[in-house]
Amino acid sequence: MTMNAGEARATAARWVAGHSPGIPGFAGAFLSGSVAWLPADAPLSPASDVDVMVVLSTRRPPPKPGKFHYGGALLEVTYLGWEPVPSSEEVLGSYHLAGALRGDTVLADPTGALGALREAVSRGYARRKWVLRRCEEAERRVADGLAALAALDASAPPYDRVTGWLFPTGVTTHVLLTAGLRNPTVRLRYLAARSLLLEYGRPEVHEELLELLGCAHLDAERVARHLRTMTEAFDAASAGPATPYPFASDIAEAARPVAVGGGHDLLARGHHREAVFWIAATYARCLKILASDGREAAFMPGFLDLAGDLGVETAAGLRERALRVRAYLPRLRQVRDDLLAANPDITG
Repeated sequence: MTMNAGEARATAARWVAGHSPGIPGFAGAFLSGSVAWLPADAPLSPASDVDVMVVLSTRRPPPKPGKFHYGGALLEVTYLGWEPVPSSEEVLGSYHLAGALRGDTVLADPTGALGALREAVSRGYARRKWVLRRCEEAERRVADGLAALAALDASAPPYDRVTGWLFPTGVTTHVLLTAGLRNPTVRLRYLAARSLLLEYGRPEVHEELLELLGCAHLDAERVARHLRTMTEAFDAASAGPATPYPFASDIAEAARPVAVGGGHDLLARGHHREAVFWIAATYARCLKILASDGREAAFMPGFLDLAGDLGVETAAGLRERALRVRAYLPRLRQVRDDLLAANPDITG
């Protein structure tokens, strides 16, 4: 049975109520991700999880529990160390946090601090000053990520080098989604950017973003092939021993509807190019896990095939692709400003 967003929120709230007494330093919880943006009666995709941010009164939170099934929902629980609780200005300038706290997303608030923070963020969320600051934060992530890639050891494994390019490149979509007051989603970022840019009459910009990712030319058959080989790597990685890795819970059987099913869903809807980002990200994470016990070699050819299609199989290709993204930043800022000027919901 498909769960709607309201039911998913209620399920997350039950988990928090039942488990918060056993969490040291528990100081509250709120929703993030797609469920925080959906109307209560909107169906939740089987390829979506429910992001729960648990606030702890510490500067160094423990590793996140990650993804697991609870009450018919796939929850992803993350710990935030907030000591002290950030100011409303800090949150309003953060494009991920501001989106999560702009609406009625608080699940538990024993001190009252989260409720007060949410009210302040809600009031200031659409002010141009804060929207621009959040866009600039996303732009810095692009530039900083590319700088980190340039500093990465050339002998680093291919999956680490591709990841170092892939994520800052993908944040270009977040700059524009933030300007449009849209959810800076992770897995569906290119599809969300497409929807936004079509709405504003800028389909050519979406093509430019896909060109930066290196997948604008790929047809559905080619992407389906990459999804199949990624799935083989996912099956091997998820069946192996537990690996201490920040995204290990994303490569587990519980996460299969998101990691694998999400790709099939996009292909079935004709959005094969928009599926490439998450296929590549998941593939790289699978190889990272497989490499922990020396099982990656059998799956490397398929990954390199995908990297070759994106133009990042070699160190020279990665440098060239990174330079393209860096050179695109002035154009990205202009499109950002166009969206800010045209968005009727942004206030002075």
